[in-house]
Amino acid sequence: MAAITPGIVFVSLVILAALVLFATEPVPVDITALGVMVTLMLVQPVTEALASVGLLAAPLVMISVEQGLSGFASQATLTVLAMFILSDGVQRTGVVQILGAKIAAVTRESESRQLGAVIGVVAPISGFINNTAAVAILLPMVTDLAERGRNSPSKLLLPLSYASMFGGTLTLIGTSTNILASDIFDRLGYEPFSMFEFTGLGVVVTLVGTAYLLTVGRYLTPARIRPQSDLTEEFEMAEYLTEVLVREDSPLVGQRVQDALVETALDVDLLQLIRDGDVFLEPLGPKEIQAGDVFAVRTDRDTLIELLDVEGLDLVPVRVDEETLEAGEGGQNLVEVVVAPQSALVGESLSSIGFRQRYDATVLALRRGGELIRRRMDDVALQVGDTLLVQASTESVERLDRNRDFIVAQEVERRDFRESKIPVAVGIVALVVAVAALTPIPIVVSALAGALAMVATRCLKPTEIYEAVQWDVIFLLAGVIPLGVAMQETGADQLLADFVVASAAALPMLGVLALFYVVTALLTNVISNNASVVLMVPVAVEAATQIGANPLSFVIAVTFAASTAFMTPVGYQTNLFVYGPGGYKFTDYLRVGAPLQLLFAVVTTLGITVFFPVTG
Repeated sequence: MAAITPGIVFVSLVILAALVLFATEPVPVDITALGVMVTLMLVQPVTEALASVGLLAAPLVMISVEQGLSGFASQATLTVLAMFILSDGVQRTGVVQILGAKIAAVTRESESRQLGAVIGVVAPISGFINNTAAVAILLPMVTDLAERGRNSPSKLLLPLSYASMFGGTLTLIGTSTNILASDIFDRLGYEPFSMFEFTGLGVVVTLVGTAYLLTVGRYLTPARIRPQSDLTEEFEMAEYLTEVLVREDSPLVGQRVQDALVETALDVDLLQLIRDGDVFLEPLGPKEIQAGDVFAVRTDRDTLIELLDVEGLDLVPVRVDEETLEAGEGGQNLVEVVVAPQSALVGESLSSIGFRQRYDATVLALRRGGELIRRRMDDVALQVGDTLLVQASTESVERLDRNRDFIVAQEVERRDFRESKIPVAVGIVALVVAVAALTPIPIVVSALAGALAMVATRCLKPTEIYEAVQWDVIFLLAGVIPLGVAMQETGADQLLADFVVASAAALPMLGVLALFYVVTALLTNVISNNASVVLMVPVAVEAATQIGANPLSFVIAVTFAASTAFMTPVGYQTNLFVYGPGGYKFTDYLRVGAPLQLLFAVVTTLGITVFFPVTG
């Protein structure tokens, strides 16, 4: 058993604090990771200063500044950055949307065919473009697919997320987790993973997972959202939408909409103005109110009564539905918008960001999992995965669709797809994979060259590459990599491995391998998948060495467990993507994901013994 040193104690405390912060997220996980990095770099100079004045017996030796900043120069970080750019280049061609239209024509109204098509498309795509990006691209297509077939989107969206995780195990570039695990394994003195190192095992896992989702999983997945063609019915807005008529004696006549009805303490939103048969959408603020104007509004019953009494308005006895709210223009005016993981809006409220003014759009309702919020939404702090029911002009909807802070959950007809670049973009990704797999050129060089080629061939504009990158993931990787270095430098990884081996003394080698899978999977369902890999890969290598096992088999177990977190919405970014649009409850992930996680623990462990013999 390794001796417990002050360095090990300090690193252990940092790990414990990081785990708590990752799990509770009082600040974004990338900020926590940067905090860990800075803390580790400060330890040595601070303790040296304290030791020099006699407050410490000896300074703590931790990591150097170069080691602390090594995450920014890591091959894993740069490869993931390049893969985001490659994925975006493919996305902007519209090839996935074209594929979705063809699928819809084949599957029609059959839920089983739709489910099979969704899994069959997202899994292979996720092997070659980042699986998080694959879900973001396919989510609108899947939602529309369910709507066309009059099926609940809830039955398709959770399988979409899970299948993207299966697909991420097919190649090295399928997920940032694989790339990071390969980089850490390389740093520990072993050969990094090749492009198709674990493709055989990934195929087995994907087939087993697909069979589960098409059978047991299909019946366990709830239909939380009833199939509706009308979004106002889906969000249960009947009691919150109405129309009011401005009477001739109304004190509002002659005032600007902005002054009279927008900037008011009342909980009311103006959705559209109907005047002489014409329908006007945002921006309504500058318009002068006239007698006979009809406003479609969102408000509750009590506020409506107060509004009618005070402002000289009459209730118009009509039903306001999606058709009414889309009468202003020929395109889409009512859409669901999901708050994306990298969104700058996370932690902000609709009022603090000036949502209406910034986007010329009005939020009618907010869905957070299975919870619907239709009153006093302006001050609700937004979270990743929140789904907003938004009413806006067609032009504003298109702007929202292009904005990386959101995922519009319905397909929006866009005119800016670069369809002529489809062969070029797909060819670049294929070439990146081929070069990394068949030549000595490292994947990081191949991927960066591919990213450059996307710009050189005009698949992407130079300014778009910065929008393409999920910077929170990049900073998360850069921040957590030094934690793995600190574990190795202090011997904390060896001590943790000693505990694991001692606690599993009665288990056969296969049992210890399964234990690593289960521990990593449970950890990943609570904290970041990348953080799990950083913590567990060094421990797995050390444990394998101690019991005379093949380190590669243990690292593969950790990698696959961290890439497949099914039991919580926070376990993986793709789970959060579908949380709001699917109307899921937290327990739905446990109900559908726990049996799948257990099945994968068995299949992955046994599969590793075939593809990567434990005693090799």
